Amino acid sequence: MKFDNTVKIAPSILSADFSNFGAECVAIEDQGADLVHIDVMDGHFVPNITFGANTCKSIRPFIKTVMDVHLMISPVDAFIESFVEAGADIISAHVEATPHIHRTMQAIRGFDVKAGVALNPGTPAESIEHLLDIIDLVCVMTVNPGFGGQKFIYSQVEKVKTIKRMIGDRPIHIEIDGGITPKTAPIMVAAGADILVAGSSVFNGGSVENPEIYGRNINLIKESVTTNL
Repeated sequence: MKFDNTVKIAPSILSADFSNFGAECVAIEDQGADLVHIDVMDGHFVPNITFGANTCKSIRPFIKTVMDVHLMISPVDAFIESFVEAGADIISAHVEATPHIHRTMQAIRGFDVKAGVALNPGTPAESIEHLLDIIDLVCVMTVNPGFGGQKFIYSQVEKVKTIKRMIGDRPIHIEIDGGITPKTAPIMVAAGADILVAGSSVFNGGSVENPEIYGRNINLIKESVTTNL
């Protein structure tokens, strides 16, 4: 994925039909998704278990845009290669999940994959300042990680503004994960975000049989950004 700071929507398949992932990926892309966001959870770093590299590998043929893999796991380094082999275009790891986050980012980059660093709501922006020259994306959690459908944490707006100032003119994406709706999307874009992860707000009401609802939901988020900026 080449860098540009236009606003992109990354539906999280955590809110999709688990029995029909391939068709769901096709449906959201056909309806305007810019990336497909995959939340990998281990039941240890976060209080939920979702899916792993084999799931990513099985749905990779259905994804034509960008496979954006968010690793909410600890330890993380030992699993990077398996997600690379599964076809990830971006791999994000949490600064809180490893004592050697700089080495983790180097390892991801070493596989010629885009490297992202993720921050929980309680983690300050300054924790990633030493990583800005070796990363491609910052994922700011605007809910506590582990479950979809949570309420947006507004204290993260100032954190995003701080991160945007820290980045300066570096080609680094700011991704927001959690509670994105047509109400919160323009706030985060105004703060500096350019990738918006949206789960329930994209998938609610739609299905593979009725994908136009996905398109309507995606467009509502995009229109809220252009209307309110």
